[in-house]
Amino acid sequence: MTGYGRANTALGAQTLTVQVSSVNRKTLDLSVKLPRELESLESLVGEAVRKVAVRGKIHVDVELTGAGDCAAIDWDEAAAAALYKRLAGFASDRGVDFKPTPELLLALLNTNRKGVARIDPDLAGPVLSGALAEALGHFTGMRAREGEALLADFLQRLDTLSRHVASVAARAPQVPAAYRESLHKRLREAGLDLDMNDERVLKEIALFADRCDIAEELTRLGSHLGQFTALLKSRGEIGRKSEFILQEIGREVHTIGSKANDLTISQHVIELKNELERIREQIANVE
Repeated sequence: MTGYGRANTALGAQTLTVQVSSVNRKTLDLSVKLPRELESLESLVGEAVRKVAVRGKIHVDVELTGAGDCAAIDWDEAAAAALYKRLAGFASDRGVDFKPTPELLLALLNTNRKGVARIDPDLAGPVLSGALAEALGHFTGMRAREGEALLADFLQRLDTLSRHVASVAARAPQVPAAYRESLHKRLREAGLDLDMNDERVLKEIALFADRCDIAEELTRLGSHLGQFTALLKSRGEIGRKSEFILQEIGREVHTIGSKANDLTISQHVIELKNELERIREQIANVE
């Protein structure tokens, strides 16, 4: 599910900004970007996110701005130059072509910063936790609103499924009689004057009725639809459970299509499969 949340707070003389965003993904794929001074707090961020999300490609971006940012940085250029010279010599001694990049020079300068107040991770932890909790609150709120919209869509599609199942259930008892009429017609067209009460005809009709009996499948299908509806309306994680129930619904629908041997029922089965596929595509993103 998609979501976004943002929060700002003061951390000493600086401003700490937390942004949380996500896009759809079946599993949880979490990435965290922290300032170097706060990298030791990555596990804290991960634990907080996992408490509110189990699916999605989620990115957490934490920034520090204000006093102590690039405009206020005082680099020890002499120390950085000495380190650069040493690194160039190290490469030369080993026959490595040394071509410094802007990124390397910035890294050398950042390792030799002076006059910048150090941030104590132990003190920064509670501040970060507070800002993260606020950002996650906005984030989960947005996902909840999306969830409500998905719920309405799912319930509408479930109503469509239920109507097709009801049509199949109404048609099922008529199938043996329709087969009897079809068999009688084929016998007449073949010039076979065979009484429809003949034991052989009755046996054939009885065997057909047994093969196309879908009463058990309809019972299980109705149960699965009821379970799925109840699960959607429940509070808590539904993603993986719903995928399992949808798999069972699909199994029963497939069996009905294989056994029914009736054009009208086959048409309803096609519509059932189409709706199920649309639900599966959406449910893969739901927690």
